[in-house]
Amino acid sequence: MGNVGLLLVGVVLFVNGLATLGVVAPRGAAPLNLFVGAAQVVLPTIILAQSGGDPDIINATWPSYLFGFTYLYYALLVIFDLEPEGMGWFSLFVAGIALFHAVGAWNGDRVFAVIWLTWAVMWALFFGLMALGRAGLGRFTGWFLVLLGIPTCTVSGIALLRDSWPYSSTAGDLALGGLILAAVLSFVLARTNIARPGTPAQVSPSDTSGAPDLDAAPAPVTSTSDPDADRTPALA
Repeated sequence: MGNVGLLLVGVVLFVNGLATLGVVAPRGAAPLNLFVGAAQVVLPTIILAQSGGDPDIINATWPSYLFGFTYLYYALLVIFDLEPEGMGWFSLFVAGIALFHAVGAWNGDRVFAVIWLTWAVMWALFFGLMALGRAGLGRFTGWFLVLLGIPTCTVSGIALLRDSWPYSSTAGDLALGGLILAAVLSFVLARTNIARPGTPAQVSPSDTSGAPDLDAAPAPVTSTSDPDADRTPALA
């Protein structure tokens, strides 16, 4: 993923995490997903067109499409009120690619290997929420995105652009420890009342007249009085 793309992705993951927690309505997050998703498709295409077939540039650029398609796909799901299962299975594919990159980078760049592993976990959570309907993952996923979206993307992008990236194994071990700590903290916060709006009665995926219980559904709708409330899970 390009360094400029990393700067943008951090904020969309953060906002999508807030949407999953019910702090931001999914329709309110959709425009940002459109903007960032479009950038993650257009910018890599320009880079590839100018690469002259250089395999190093191609290998460093093509993963951006996976994330760009994710954000565009999610925005379209929200805007057109589509079923989320297809995106859930696409997320499983992205998680597999991210895990492949994490394993491949471990012996050379442990910090980025941990970042790839973090993304693999995020997209695996999206798979659980959207393809498998594991609604209980909703609040954990939201906090995981809020806590790790900006550190793994925006902060990383700034470090790379400033040519101050840490390559030592010690830095990699610290990054792995940070991932574990954030996962534990997400688990704890998911069980608190922090960032937990009111929890009216649960509705079925096909019922858009009310808001679901935040403990029983992967994403909230806008309000109980909104007849056009969203039913698509909020995510990255």
